[in-house]
Amino acid sequence: MVTVYRRDPGREPVLSRRALLKGSGAALVLVVTGSAVVSPQQAWGMEPAALKPETMATLIQMARDIYPHDHVAERFYVIAMKDHDTKSGSDAAHKELIETGIADLDRRAGEGGYRGIGWEEDRVKLLHEIEATPFFQTVRGGMVVGFYNQKELWPLFGYEGESFSQGGYMTRGFDDIEWL
Repeated sequence: MVTVYRRDPGREPVLSRRALLKGSGAALVLVVTGSAVVSPQQAWGMEPAALKPETMATLIQMARDIYPHDHVAERFYVIAMKDHDTKSGSDAAHKELIETGIADLDRRAGEGGYRGIGWEEDRVKLLHEIEATPFFQTVRGGMVVGFYNQKELWPLFGYEGESFSQGGYMTRGFDDIEWL
């Protein structure tokens, strides 16, 4: 976990831009700065409207750990988790569920919180501990629709989309599976 603070008079940044870009490597680095969450190595950023930026960063990491796809860019996970921020803006109970769930996850993780755990295997163990909670089920359930319903992702998984409008699968090569 890397936290970069905005430059204030008399306050040096924790990490320079050069050091961050040089050391980011292939690991997921989510920078929480001000009211935004940024991924410098993948060139995306978001500013949550209702949830705290730290909460959003943890949700994104949690989503990646629940549905890990190494060949999928982080921005698709961000899009899926953005739904929780949107819903939290109009539903106080949902916001409480997410903020409390993340706080509990960070508490269970110990010093550094959930994002501070370096190994995916260790983070997944924590997720197994909370998998029966309404918080986990809400995040996991939201991922099924929010993540896998993104049309830009379908080609990465070999899904060609719905077939009804094109005459169904029977006339479109339903048996063209080459990997079997």
